[in-house]
Amino acid sequence: MLEDRTTEGPRPTEWPTAYPRGYAVVDVETTGLARDDRIISAAVYRLDARGEVEDHWYTLVNPERDPGPVWIHGLTSEVLAGAPLFADVAEEFAERLTGRVLVAHNAAFDWQMIAREYARAQRQPPVRQRLCTIALSKELGLALPNHKLESLAAHFGVVQQRAHHALDDARVLAEAFRPSLRAAAGSGVRLPLHECRPLTEWRDRPAPLIGRQAGGYGGRQPGSWRPARKRPACPYPNPGRYRPGGRLRQGMRVAFSGDTSVDRELLEDRATEAGLHVSTSLSRLTSLLVTNDPDSGTSKVVKARQYGTPVLDEAAFGQLLRDVEPAGG
Repeated sequence: MLEDRTTEGPRPTEWPTAYPRGYAVVDVETTGLARDDRIISAAVYRLDARGEVEDHWYTLVNPERDPGPVWIHGLTSEVLAGAPLFADVAEEFAERLTGRVLVAHNAAFDWQMIAREYARAQRQPPVRQRLCTIALSKELGLALPNHKLESLAAHFGVVQQRAHHALDDARVLAEAFRPSLRAAAGSGVRLPLHECRPLTEWRDRPAPLIGRQAGGYGGRQPGSWRPARKRPACPYPNPGRYRPGGRLRQGMRVAFSGDTSVDRELLEDRATEAGLHVSTSLSRLTSLLVTNDPDSGTSKVVKARQYGTPVLDEAAFGQLLRDVEPAGG
């Protein structure tokens, strides 16, 4: 059982009725940070509506490839060789998430890794909302030197025992989340909840193999566990901003923000194939922003508001991709 280390005052007597009824505090360790990297271990602490721990769960996962930065997570090919595949634990993992808000530190990353694994297993995760403890600490105005988990833990006096071990990271986060949740409830803070969109389409890129394969994994060259993907330059000039109700035109500069139902790189590929310029950032030259959460506080959404950049959701953008106007048309 977690100790009560909160320094945020007594428990609120009246709990906000709009708050979720339960939480799943999650941590996953992975082979890397890229879209085609895999989960190698996962842990879940289930909490009730007021942040009290109900139970916890942990599993190793065989990624069917090189485990990546062993010097960080400590999980070798030999350790993972006998672990279950993600498809084998998908149902049990889902049981831990069902009906709960997924809570994680940098939750967008954990959610993306989980969504991709479920897409590979041809299943949908039962997660509809997520909460990032980094965003919550900002909402609460916590005096933290940075946004690392260790800093959040230190703020609440939580002792880390095994950094980058999924079960201990999830424990530490659960222990820091509980006083954060109470502080938010006591102050009437609106929780920074974001919609989670399961992937409807997914495509893995084949991993480069070198040397001998050990334990069923394809080896990668040292340092290649975080590859970059460079797109060809758009051959068409930027015709300017998209006009609501009109057609897209080749050369328009488009940026994406937040979750998409279709794998982000597939969506970007389709935009590129249609003759659009896919941008990783948003500037005054951006023709439009595609996001399913226009009310979020992401940097791209904030800049879009400042610059008056048109905003479309994924469904509308997908429809417009079917009939893109030729450059100069």
